[in-house]
Amino acid sequence: MRAIVLQRRYVNQTRLSSQAAIIMKNLVDHLSQYASYHRDSRNIVTHFVGIPLIVLAVAVLLSRPGWDIGGLWFSPAALVALASTVFYLKLDRALGGVMAGLLALCVWAGALLAQQATMVWLGAGVGLFVVGWIIQFIGHYYEGRKPAFIDDVTGLIIGPLFVVAELAFLMGLRKPLQHAIEERSGPVG
Repeated sequence: MRAIVLQRRYVNQTRLSSQAAIIMKNLVDHLSQYASYHRDSRNIVTHFVGIPLIVLAVAVLLSRPGWDIGGLWFSPAALVALASTVFYLKLDRALGGVMAGLLALCVWAGALLAQQATMVWLGAGVGLFVVGWIIQFIGHYYEGRKPAFIDDVTGLIIGPLFVVAELAFLMGLRKPLQHAIEERSGPVG
């Protein structure tokens, strides 16, 4: 009986440890893990198009049901964007601030489309989602590797942040972060 109790404690502690590991990862940890699936420059380029389309699609599709309260649109999209923004800001204030602005634009666009006829709203949301994923899979064909989220679902929330970070790197910003990621994941080829 004591062995069963000890085994249950171990299983519960292991679950808590893996959950804590997700929370305790820092910016470099998250971006390095995601970057390890994205070392081909053609794949990264497709992410500059595919991921924004997918994020916009999710904002559109989650904008119904929605309520106009005091001139602000409240919907599941706004709640997801708010939770995502808190996560991004905890990882990095500057990149999190950029993500907050981009997510606000997506929620705004989603709210506009949600107020249209159902076929317009649904067609736009599903169309953006499908096209975004097609572009993503083309990139991963070049990479020769499956998308990161297949092995770790956190890749779905890190993907948009990865795109913003890669854009910052292309603009010559955040070089120490870029070097830390490349040290772990290798250079882009």
